[in-house]
Amino acid sequence: MFKEIPINRHPVLLLIICLFLGCNQLTFVSIGTGAVTGIYYPTGGAICRMINQKMNEYQIKATVESTAGSVFNVNAVLNGDLEFGVVQSDRQYQAVHGLSEWKQLGPQKKLRSVFSIHPESVTLIVSLNSEIRDVKQLRGKRVNLGNPGSGPLQNARDALTAFGLNENDIVAEYVKAMEAPGLLQDERIDAFFYTVGHPNGNIKEATSGRIQVRFIPLKGLPIDYLLKKFPYYARAIIPIKFYSNAKNSENIETFGVKGTLVTSAAVDEKIVYAITREIFENLETFKKLHPAYSALTPRGMLSGLTAKIHRGALQYYRECGLYPYIDDNLLPDENQP
Repeated sequence: MFKEIPINRHPVLLLIICLFLGCNQLTFVSIGTGAVTGIYYPTGGAICRMINQKMNEYQIKATVESTAGSVFNVNAVLNGDLEFGVVQSDRQYQAVHGLSEWKQLGPQKKLRSVFSIHPESVTLIVSLNSEIRDVKQLRGKRVNLGNPGSGPLQNARDALTAFGLNENDIVAEYVKAMEAPGLLQDERIDAFFYTVGHPNGNIKEATSGRIQVRFIPLKGLPIDYLLKKFPYYARAIIPIKFYSNAKNSENIETFGVKGTLVTSAAVDEKIVYAITREIFENLETFKKLHPAYSALTPRGMLSGLTAKIHRGALQYYRECGLYPYIDDNLLPDENQP
């Protein structure tokens, strides 16, 4: 897949573009995403394409960057290395409350929400040869949980804990999600977790190889307790119609998070306003860019958020009538940027 070059990291390219466009006021922004095979990368690319079509109006040139995922994106946004990042809703929650990777750093008070995007389902796939039929049967099996610093790794850990397991009960692997289908088909692992929007190319690869596979539902009392404990999780369904080669006859019940777009309080309000406005006013076009976006609604895109909403986004929500639907806890204090 073609990877857009992060132009604002290449001064020569930036100069050439400015010479052609006469862009004295052109602002360059980058959106951090995830692996090119996941949904974060096309999400960032879709946002960039839509804003770049109005470059003359907004004076913004947006580029998409493939990154290690949610934790990297939060930190890069706060450090000013990225202007925006696509982040799982649970990771946003943890950053704002100073949990997990941010426990020593404390609450990340300068993180800001823009909107939420697609639902992401915690997906567990196993080979038929492994004879795994429920989560507890992962004990002693070779299971990929996800790469360090990624949202899916924490989701996998939460799923294991909910069912009374931990990483010491399995032979844990920590490779990127894009590598897991190949490992499963090569019989080097028995199962893998992946938090992702559906349909997904990695999952299609896993279900279409020589080794037959099935999805394992994540449901029941353990998940009921998990949802009560962690407010950023919600029930989810994986439509089996997307994966006809899997050995499942029904849709798969599971739980999941939402992908969210975040930024920093330091990013200019005009930039955040422009991106928010462009996506919401062209939502039907945006929804056609990926099947995972099909259920998006304006009000739904205000859910799954924990960080205060950026003032640039708030300006648009006031103008379009969405402001009354925003949780009061997401409104910045008067003395906050």
